[in-house]
Amino acid sequence: MKNILIIEDDINIAELEQDYLQLNGYRTDIVQDGAQGLKSALSGFYDVIIVDLMLPSKDGYEIVKEVRRKLEVPIVIVSAKNEDIDKIRGLGFGADDYLTKPFSPAELVARVKSHIKRYERLMGKNIAFEIINHRGLEINTASHKVFVNGKEIQLTTKEYDLLLFLSSNPNIVFSKDQIFNKIWGEEYYGDTATVAVHIQKIRKKIEKDPSNPDYIETIWGSGYRFNS
Repeated sequence: MKNILIIEDDINIAELEQDYLQLNGYRTDIVQDGAQGLKSALSGFYDVIIVDLMLPSKDGYEIVKEVRRKLEVPIVIVSAKNEDIDKIRGLGFGADDYLTKPFSPAELVARVKSHIKRYERLMGKNIAFEIINHRGLEINTASHKVFVNGKEIQLTTKEYDLLLFLSSNPNIVFSKDQIFNKIWGEEYYGDTATVAVHIQKIRKKIEKDPSNPDYIETIWGSGYRFNS
């Protein structure tokens, strides 16, 4: 049985989420305080974390950042904040998905299922492990660790997926749509703007000069290419 943590201060919304998740066979816990929610999230016990942004004592952005720094676990933001900047910020901090209130509980369950399946695939089911090495950039697909000139680089799940995809297909130009469909999938209700956000964050972590990248090159009007 998969364990889901719901960090939500509105008990009516939290219990609605809980009811639908439990009906689909998930075990759930509700925490209404941000600081306590972060503590629970960092326990490593949960398979998915659902988090609101506006919480007492510690907001959802801080929770996402702290969890992503230490754990590779799907994080779904469910928030009344519906501006693009809020979504970009949440995804940029490492969330895997963003759902706007009011939302369909059935859709939330579908997204949770999708992220669990994707995470299980990422964690090693039916994957041939190898070391990918390009000019000082090393990706260990068994441990999911990334190194640049021997120094380990911390990436979020989606950043890792994106970098692995591009580096596994060097010197090929992929459009934003192709990357989005490959990494996020058709069931993700977002747009291709998140691709650019994630590329920018990856460059800041792996490139010597992010404004003049060596690894991930922008091909204007076409997309992105990983240079081997």
